[in-house]
Amino acid sequence: MTSMHHHPQPQHTLRSQPITIAVVGDVHDLWDAEDEVALKFLGVDLVLFVGDFGNESVEVVRSIAEMSLPKAVILGNHDAWYSATDWGRKKCPYDRQTEDWVQKQLDLLGDTHVGYGKLDFPAFQLSVVGGRPFSWGGSSWKNESFYKSRYGVHSFEESIEQMTLAIQNTTHNTLIFLGHCGPKGLGNAAEDPCGKDWQPIGGDHGDPDLTEAIHQARTLGKTIPLVTFGHMHHQLRHTKEQLRKMVDIDAYGTLYLNAASVPRIKSTEAGKIRNFSLVTLEADNVSKASLVWLDQAFNIHSEQELYKLPQLTTQPQA
Repeated sequence: MTSMHHHPQPQHTLRSQPITIAVVGDVHDLWDAEDEVALKFLGVDLVLFVGDFGNESVEVVRSIAEMSLPKAVILGNHDAWYSATDWGRKKCPYDRQTEDWVQKQLDLLGDTHVGYGKLDFPAFQLSVVGGRPFSWGGSSWKNESFYKSRYGVHSFEESIEQMTLAIQNTTHNTLIFLGHCGPKGLGNAAEDPCGKDWQPIGGDHGDPDLTEAIHQARTLGKTIPLVTFGHMHHQLRHTKEQLRKMVDIDAYGTLYLNAASVPRIKSTEAGKIRNFSLVTLEADNVSKASLVWLDQAFNIHSEQELYKLPQLTTQPQA
């Protein structure tokens, strides 16, 4: 049956200018006032936060919520550290009868929190869709009572329904997916973007509901240049010989970026350095992605190119 709804957006949005997106990997309490200055210094258009601000770190979230740059945020498992699990609730440092730090974070972020939702950016002709908030990753349904009480969600199937609804409500044809954990399907090796690097080593720890939501978006005719996430840190637990694979690209040209370079602020002999992942979006393609470290003067201390769109070369006529 054909839908009677008319979608005025063209299949491919032609932006007049490339846009620069900064992805902030797992923060784990390493965020300060200079981060906003650094982002403005870099001239970014949009900032995406993959969560894990700290263990229900309300004040870190407050400072990010007050940041004036266009942004979208998803909360991670650490952002419900004292609320989602039995063992976390036992360690809770506040009175759960009178306070709810998870709700405080959600209230501070308001519409910028896209978990199970979306945020339209008309200036950039794109919408950001959030995956399942507070994700621990993996293919077993965890933290049942938490998801039931917060979202009325009881299963991966119902989680997919929430995300699909958000996709259907997006204004734009171009979508960026923002997850805390990445989607299932990016590989089973411990070094893969969502690979399990703890005992027993190996296995895909991605979110299966996010994978299905991405599939649903394509079925609805949406274009997805970027899926970005964190959770699975670049430093691997089982080896110091290599880092986790940070990017992957699929047959549709979608770039998958794991931004969890932890710790994101480090002290060096030259002073403090901080990292951001930078993504350039041109038309409906990611043309470049890199991990940059900035020094205290906000100059680029180092840059690691993660991806560059191959240039189409035309053969001269014989």
